[in-house]
Amino acid sequence: MKSIRILALGDVVGTKGAEKLASILPRLRVTTIADMVIVNGENASFSGVGIMEKEYNLLSEAGVDIITTGNHIWDKKEIHSFIYKADKLLRPINYHPSLPGKGSIVVDVDGVKVGVINVMGSVLMDSPFISPFYAVEEELKRIREHTNIVIVDFHAEATAEKILMGWFLDGRVSLVFGTHTHVPTADEKILPNGTGYITDIGMCGFSKSVIGSKIEESMKRIITGIPERLNPSTEGEFEVNGIVADIDVDTGKTVGIKRINLKIPSEVIV
Repeated sequence: MKSIRILALGDVVGTKGAEKLASILPRLRVTTIADMVIVNGENASFSGVGIMEKEYNLLSEAGVDIITTGNHIWDKKEIHSFIYKADKLLRPINYHPSLPGKGSIVVDVDGVKVGVINVMGSVLMDSPFISPFYAVEEELKRIREHTNIVIVDFHAEATAEKILMGWFLDGRVSLVFGTHTHVPTADEKILPNGTGYITDIGMCGFSKSVIGSKIEESMKRIITGIPERLNPSTEGEFEVNGIVADIDVDTGKTVGIKRINLKIPSEVIV
């Protein structure tokens, strides 16, 4: 049995978070024996929302194969000037088709074709979108003509919607992992028909924070109700959350899935 190993890492928070991840990723890729690396980069900019060309290049050059995003993809106007040439960058496929960028891709991984779909949830998300279930259903018709290995990053708020997506796609895609909440869940599993699943893979950001943002700013915003701009924290250990999944090349089914929860002291981060 031949398999490929996918390393998927949760939402990267802030430019400093992107820099820290980039500094350790080559070593992490070796230690996990990963054939392919997928990272959600929608929070990678200096302000913690959106992604700019600097962070895209940083992650790409560090060895990330695909950068997925979510509801913050349009938060930096610069995205419109470089999304056309950012061949590794995905935006949710269920945005209006008139918008720039792509929501899926098929790439070659050591001679094996792998499809990746980036889709956004419909519950408690504030952006206009097409139904994620319809969008994925339609895109699968196209991608399955090229490969039986398909990975879905479902960027969504509601756990129930994420779980439903897992069951909806069981046996039809290889792996479904959730992003957006920045909090890793302990429910990694292989569903009955061979689809690997986890509700949320967490974040790559600093531990002294509220899901990656500075505590004091988050506290003022939540407790007082006064609008407060949130900035990425750079304090505490650097957390790296994600999964490693092994996918059988012949069947396209997940045969192993394991969470990654690393806490790296700041002083050892290059």
